[in-house]
Amino acid sequence: MLNDATGQEGDWLIARQQDAGRGRQGRTWVSVDGNFFGSTIVDLKPEDPPAQSLSLVAGLALIEAIDIAVPGQALMLKWPNDVLLLGRKLAGILLERQDDRIAAGFGVNLAGPPKLDDRQAAGLNGQIAPDAFAPLLAASFARLINLWRRSDLGLLVQAWLARAHPIGTRLKVHASADSLVAGRFDGLERDGALRLRRDDGSLELVRAGDVEL
Repeated sequence: MLNDATGQEGDWLIARQQDAGRGRQGRTWVSVDGNFFGSTIVDLKPEDPPAQSLSLVAGLALIEAIDIAVPGQALMLKWPNDVLLLGRKLAGILLERQDDRIAAGFGVNLAGPPKLDDRQAAGLNGQIAPDAFAPLLAASFARLINLWRRSDLGLLVQAWLARAHPIGTRLKVHASADSLVAGRFDGLERDGALRLRRDDGSLELVRAGDVEL
C-alpha cells in the first residue's frame, strides 16, 4: 500500500490469502485459509504524536476488535505488536514507514494457527469470518487514531499497559538476530518505547525488537 499513490488514510486492503507475507525481523509468514490479512494507511501530519507511538494504537485497536468479535477470550498484548491468547500468539502487526506514510499490516488467526518451528500459536477456530472481522478492526482503528491525535498520549499508554504483561515480568529482548538483552518489564515511555530494567538496576529503552516472555 505504501507505493499506491491513490491510497488514502482510511482505505483498507484485505487479502484472501498471502503468498509473500513477512513478519518481524524477516520471519516467514505462513498463510492459513480463513485467517485475516489486512493493511491500512496512516498519513502523518506535522502536529501528530511520535510516529512510533502508532504501535500502541494498532495493538489496542486489534485487541478491541477481537474482544468485540469473540468476547470472553483470555487476550494479552505483548510488546511491541502481538496479541496472545492463553500465552500463544494469536495475532501480529507490522508497521512500515515510507516518508510521511505508514502502512499498518494485521494478521489474525481467525480460522486456525500456522505450524511454526520457533513458537506456539493460537487460533479462534473460525468463530468469525475475515469479511465480518474487517469492519470491526477498521472501526476500532479509526476511533483510536482519532484519540491518538486529539488526546493525551499518556492515556493510550495506560490503556495499553492495562492489557499487557504486568510490570516486573521477566523479558528477553532480541533487538536483532544477534543481539539479546534481558531484564524486567518496567512500563512504556510516552512514545511506546519499552522500559527494560536490567539486573544491575540500569534502565534501557528499547524502541525496536522482539520480546520473549
